[in-house]
Amino acid sequence: MDKVYNHKEVEGDIYQKWEEQGYFKPEINPKGKPYTIILPPPNANAPLHFGHAMYVIEDILIRYHRMKGEAALWLPGADHAGFETQFVFEKKLQKEGKSRFDFDRDELYKMIWDYVQKNREGTENQLRKLGFSLDWTRKKFTLDSDIIKIVYKTFKKLFDDGLLYRGDRLVNYCTKCGTSFSDLEVNHKEQKDSLYYLKYGPFILATVRPETVFGDTAVAVNTKDEKHKNWVGKEIEVQGVLGKFKVKVIADDVIDPNFGTGVAKVTPAHDMKDFEMGKRHNLNVVRIIDFDGKLNEKAGKYKGLYVKQARKIVAEDMQKMGLIEKIDENYTHTIEVCYKCGTTIEPMLLPQWFIRMESLAKPAIDAVKKGEIKIYPQRFEKTYLDFLENIRDWNISRQIVWGIRIPAWQCQDCSKWVVTAGEAPNNCSKCKSKNLEQDGDTFDTWFSSAQWPFATLQATKSENFYPTSVMETGYDILRWWVARMVMVGIYVTGKVPFKNIVLHGLVNDPLGKKMSKSKGNVIDPLELVEQYGADAVRFALVYGTAFGNDQSLSYPKLEAARKFTNKLWNMARFIEMKKIRINDEGLMMKDLENMAKNENDKEMVKKTKQLSKELTNNIDSYQFNYAAEALYEFVWHEFADKYIEDVKNRINQNSSLILNSLFIILLKLLHPFMPFITEEIYKRLTNSNRSIMIESWPQ
Repeated sequence: MDKVYNHKEVEGDIYQKWEEQGYFKPEINPKGKPYTIILPPPNANAPLHFGHAMYVIEDILIRYHRMKGEAALWLPGADHAGFETQFVFEKKLQKEGKSRFDFDRDELYKMIWDYVQKNREGTENQLRKLGFSLDWTRKKFTLDSDIIKIVYKTFKKLFDDGLLYRGDRLVNYCTKCGTSFSDLEVNHKEQKDSLYYLKYGPFILATVRPETVFGDTAVAVNTKDEKHKNWVGKEIEVQGVLGKFKVKVIADDVIDPNFGTGVAKVTPAHDMKDFEMGKRHNLNVVRIIDFDGKLNEKAGKYKGLYVKQARKIVAEDMQKMGLIEKIDENYTHTIEVCYKCGTTIEPMLLPQWFIRMESLAKPAIDAVKKGEIKIYPQRFEKTYLDFLENIRDWNISRQIVWGIRIPAWQCQDCSKWVVTAGEAPNNCSKCKSKNLEQDGDTFDTWFSSAQWPFATLQATKSENFYPTSVMETGYDILRWWVARMVMVGIYVTGKVPFKNIVLHGLVNDPLGKKMSKSKGNVIDPLELVEQYGADAVRFALVYGTAFGNDQSLSYPKLEAARKFTNKLWNMARFIEMKKIRINDEGLMMKDLENMAKNENDKEMVKKTKQLSKELTNNIDSYQFNYAAEALYEFVWHEFADKYIEDVKNRINQNSSLILNSLFIILLKLLHPFMPFITEEIYKRLTNSNRSIMIESWPQ
């Protein structure tokens, strides 16, 4: 053996042999019970970021259960990532001096498809370099035709069951990205703005949005407001910058009597609360902002101005006309912004497809409360339940090209919508007209990915692996994705999609800040693999951080993990130099208990057996940090520093056999965490033709 372990020389070859031998397939253990994890599919639009290195948790679980003799399936895939991918591609077009508007729908789709396919191959190679034992023969993509068929079938089922509707609803809309979003995809940002106190007929009222006055259809007070109660139900005349107009005075519980003067203008077309008030009081909905973010013809001479421009100019004109009593320049409030580009969200009245979520949420709530699904760490159970118990209907329409187009056609003669499982209808089911036009929207990518566990297993004819065993992912997408998978999975299959939800924390930069391209602090995991080795990167990510907690990338931990690999190598070199070889993969723990004659050997066998039990309990309870820490301390300080030093002074056939066999056992215990170096050492110290990854977990 070389004096120093060189990860660059062995990792690539080892992985290739594993894959060629079919070790990643569950069929390697044909009699084992199914154990399944579906890889949370990385976005196909870009290389992996450091957060994806946390897939190491899933690989530890898969390797551990494979060694326990189970038919362990880790199914890989990639997500087309709808809006996310189109956003990235549009930035690429901008650098080339082009725009999405330069291409028709089919052409733009084809361009994005080609772009994504190039990135997918690179992403898969990155996963290989990290040693992830994924069954590549079953890999899926969210835009595979068989996956799309399943998504369409679910959409049709929702429609037939009365859980799907197309309605004019106020939705979160980004005028820059040109699409709507669900409530979860909106970020909340605190900022200072001017609060304008307007002279509004007989009232003074406060607003941050004087530019929306052209869409006002009422003025509102709280139902318990004694001061203004005599005005409720009356119509008032208001002087505006375009002349006088009339609105109705209403009373509603949603009005905060402590905000401003307790009186509020109501603009149903451009405010979520106002829209709901409008429905309760039968108010007109007058849209005055178009989808490009500019005021329309209802704004008169202000038509064509962007919202911020209009706000400034309208306020200046109001001041000139004496329609503003005062302005608070330092009003702090919270606004909604696009999670991707940061543009202020503009609520828009838009016909969209919505899923009625209440009946889907109840079984998902019951599944956790009854223990059919367990969440680790348990503290995240509250986040899950809070989301489902307060759920709103889900807007699944997106005004983008990239994604699965919604299989719904509107009859141009009678306006009826015809929903199918993907195939184009021959005619309208109501009037038999053939004059049908398909909806131009695509599905929210979270709608298709909510079906990922059962869709991938159905598409790969692996239904016997459903329900899956574990859904392991970052806690930040518990509501976005995990809760939705539970709802849709139960709805479609009648079974929970997974038995355990296991949530890891985020990996921040060394200063504890979230990694982002805009901050310039993104760290490529493969750069660290190149420098420290995949085993060291994997081990450093689970060592020393309580599971579910965020962690900062630690170079000292990476260096310590690399030194640990070198320590293992040196231990193996000592055993090899002493010609302590055996003719098989090592003796079982029970054999060593019977063979040990020396008291120190007996004690080390006992301690190793206890370590195996401890690690088994740690992994079964998802306490990966405890497992890694126990391995590190035992292998380095108990086995290397004490036991090997002791055996050096009393080498004989019996102690040599016990030393070597115990070391082989430790390699097996380490294998799920550090697969490459354990495989390399195992091959060198034994005459076994089998890989360590399919040897039995030590008991």
